[in-house]
Amino acid sequence: MKNYVQPGVNLTLAAPYDVASGAGVLVGSIFGVAALTADSGDDVTIVTEGVFDLAKVSAQAWTVGARIFWDDSTKLATTTAASGANKLIGVATAAAANPSDTGQVRLSAAFTL
Repeated sequence: MKNYVQPGVNLTLAAPYDVASGAGVLVGSIFGVAALTADSGDDVTIVTEGVFDLAKVSAQAWTVGARIFWDDSTKLATTTAASGANKLIGVATAAAANPSDTGQVRLSAAFTL
């Protein structure tokens, strides 16, 4: 097929802010996890599928299957939808205690509408 570009699991995009390897990255409506550290404006490869340990709101307890959102202002995963301000990124694949700094998230899509 001559119009096929790539599988789309790993995307190389301009980093919207300084990002560390393994951190969540939101570029427009595309969410992924940075494969490497990058400075704002530099190319960064983000992984858009899989299960990742992500930084989370410490004061939240997560249950398996809970919908997880990305708060781009705090750069943390959260169960708070915040009236559309936060982007849905996936579901929790393990319980996470309150308090805890990380939670397991299965990314459900490279983008949210």
